[in-house]
This record gives sequence, structure tokens and C-alpha cells, in this order.
Amino acid sequence: MTFVILTGGIDLSVGSMLALSSTFAAKLLMQWTTTGDWTVHIAIIIMLTLMMASTLGALMGFAISKLKVQPFIITLAGMIGLRGFARFLTDNANIDIGFGKDITAAFSDSISQKPVVMLTFALLAVAFFVILSRTVFGLQVRSIGDNPTASRYAGLPVTRTIVITYAISGFLVGIAGILHAAQNHQGNPNDGVSYELDAIAAVVIGGTNMSGGKGSIFGTIVGVFILGVITNMFRLKGVDINVEMMCKAIIIVFAVWLQMPRVKR
Repeated sequence: MTFVILTGGIDLSVGSMLALSSTFAAKLLMQWTTTGDWTVHIAIIIMLTLMMASTLGALMGFAISKLKVQPFIITLAGMIGLRGFARFLTDNANIDIGFGKDITAAFSDSISQKPVVMLTFALLAVAFFVILSRTVFGLQVRSIGDNPTASRYAGLPVTRTIVITYAISGFLVGIAGILHAAQNHQGNPNDGVSYELDAIAAVVIGGTNMSGGKGSIFGTIVGVFILGVITNMFRLKGVDINVEMMCKAIIIVFAVWLQMPRVKR
């Protein structure tokens, strides 16, 4: 989401993409039987899930850059369509996995462990910190968000950069979906509702400008931890989930307001 917002875009489809990724992985685990090595089988399923999520993300990026439709509209359509696709795959039912001594149990037991989740988060954070701050692609992302018209005139590959950015978003949501399925022992097409709100809130709290061009991975990490503490406080106090969502919406508005330039009078 940091990369997407840095380009001046938005991705409202991440919650639905997570639901689709988790149900897609769970469906493959349950229906694609094997007598071979479970490790290889699980690796193939993870790879297919990530390819699917990355491709769908790239398609949204392509539609945004080529059709010249606002990212809000394209990803809103993605949010609706991907949720429907997830429900279609499962006939609107949960796919329970990870019980017994089969491949689904091996999948859940190995991937849901806290060290695996934390290491995945840390490695991805470091990798994309380097990409954003030390590569030409990271510079292009910032430049497009800062001034897309000037970036086109300067000969930057705007279309390619936007497509790759949304493909990255899909790829990372695919990873989140796989971890989500393993941790919850199911693929649920109704999961991930309002997760896009959490993602946007974390990025904005971390200082990334909603108009694009300014922000950092480190800031987003700080935003993630701040949002995590707030969410934990709500849950420990037994605050209603709907109240929690309303408070997060207010936090987003407040964080964006703080970023707005002040006119001296």
C-alpha cells in the first residue's frame, strides 16, 4: 500500500484479495491431492497463489494506467469483483484446513508459526525499504506520485511502473492471504472485510502523503505498530468492532489533515 499511495493511487481491493488468496490456497490444498513430497506440493500451491494475486494486481494497474480511470474506481471494482470471485470458488462456504495429519495440517503447522510470520514481515520490510530508497524503480515511484505529467514528459516508464506497483501490492496481499489461511485453519471468502482500511491507516499514520510522492517504508512500519497498539487496546477493553472501525476512519482523516500544507495568514 505504501508503494501504491506513493504513486498517487489507492488500492481498495486488498481485503477482498486476501480473502481470494486464502480461499484459493485452501481450495488447492483440499482438492489437489498428491502422493509425492508434501514440501514440494505446498511450495507449488504457494507459488500459484502468489502468481494469481500478482496477475490480478497487475491487471488493475494496467487498467488504471491505460484506461485512465481513477485508481479509486478500478480498485473499488476489484474489491467487489474479487470478493465475488472468492465466494464463487467456494460456493460461499468456508474451506476448513489444517486438521489431522494430512498436507493441510503440514501447511498450517509450518506456516502459521510466529517466527515464520515475524521473519516474513521483517524480510519484506527490509527488501522493500531497499527497493524504495536505493533503486531506480523506487525513484520512479516517487517521481510519478510527485508529478505524473512531468514524469511522462521526462520519459519515465509510467505505465510499466504503475503496473509493477499494483502487481507488488497483489503479491504481498497474496503472502498475507497464505499466512491468514494457515493461521485461521481455513479459507473464508468473507474474511478481510475492512482490511484495506487498516492498510491505508497504517501507511497514512506513518507519514506517507495521500497525494503521492512522499513517504517511507520505515514510516509505514511505525504506523503498523501504532495501529497494532490501538487495535490491541480496543480488543482488550472489549470495544465493539464497529466502534473500532469508526475510530480508525477518524484517525485516517486526522492523519491526512495533518499532512495538508498550512497557509500562513
